[in-house]
Amino acid sequence: MESSSQDRNLPASARKLQKARADGQVARSRDLSHLAALGTGALCLIGFGPLLFEHLQNAASLQLMFNAETIKNPLHMLNRLQSMMTVGLIASVSFAGILSAMSIVSTVAAGGWVLSLTPLSPDFSRINPLSGLGRMFTKDKLFEVLKVCFIAAMLLAIGYNYLSSGLSTLAALVLQPSARAIEHLANWLQNGLGLMLLVILLVAIVDVPLQNFLHKSRMKMSHQEMRQENKESDGSPEMKNRRRQRQREIANGNSITAVPKADFVLMNPTHYAVAVQYDESTMQAPRVISKGADILAFKIRDIAKESNIPVLQSPMLARALYANAEIDQDIPTSLYTAVAQVLAYIYRLKAALRGDGPMPGEAPVPFVPPELDPLSKVVNATTTP
Repeated sequence: MESSSQDRNLPASARKLQKARADGQVARSRDLSHLAALGTGALCLIGFGPLLFEHLQNAASLQLMFNAETIKNPLHMLNRLQSMMTVGLIASVSFAGILSAMSIVSTVAAGGWVLSLTPLSPDFSRINPLSGLGRMFTKDKLFEVLKVCFIAAMLLAIGYNYLSSGLSTLAALVLQPSARAIEHLANWLQNGLGLMLLVILLVAIVDVPLQNFLHKSRMKMSHQEMRQENKESDGSPEMKNRRRQRQREIANGNSITAVPKADFVLMNPTHYAVAVQYDESTMQAPRVISKGADILAFKIRDIAKESNIPVLQSPMLARALYANAEIDQDIPTSLYTAVAQVLAYIYRLKAALRGDGPMPGEAPVPFVPPELDPLSKVVNATTTP
């Protein structure tokens, strides 16, 4: 069951934002692009307008000059028309190129560069009348309609006032010389364009943060979607447990290389093997430097025998250390006494082998608290009514 829009009150995760970006869904402000295009066009007119108008004035004066040779050879008129068209074409292409570049720059500045073909792919759900009707009555469309109405009202009001106040002056331009009329027309257009840009600027200042807000609102997630995403990212609990178990197995397997450094190895005797090391000068307590089960336990035993490391059979202590001690970490304090008894036996054994003392008797059977022995827990769980 999908969550309704009312349930989506959590901010979008980084994964969802990245996926939306890959699909081409980013915050874009059309009014910022409009401002960039109109502003660049206005700057081009202000910067290059006088030069262009001067050139047009000189060209017009030359084109309107007629003499006997021009009348006798009509091809001169075609040459004049070609030169005027060339100048106009170059100016138009240059102007269009500058505007296109600024439109692209403003779009990238608003939402960043996104290379995606998803928005171009056909989406037949968009031609569904019912879906289209539902999209007409959304919060985004409401903001868009209000914004368009505001822009239209402002432009109509400013345009009406500006045109009504300047029509009489424009009508009188026909009585003035051509150069003066063109100059006055250019100033009139610049002032009108400046007023229009002022309106677009005010709208763009509001529209850029508004589009970011609407985009984040569309990307909001429900608790169910967040849980589903976390499940897809991390996997199910069973998968995570299996990964952790595999990581522990790999870590245990990598610790086999540390077996020759051990003082002794304890075995279950067949299911578990634990290698223990203790250095009074560098360690505060004995440490387990390698451990393994089944085949790995036999591998630890074989390496210990090859390295002349004593291997003792102590099932309860081996199981307790395997279950409660981590590799390269101090053993639990509740097992200090048991491991100390084994260490004392190992020290006497090594001294006897060096000829410094008598051979010790049987290996000790240290006491292990039942709560630390996994087998004791299993037995108690099965016998409890």
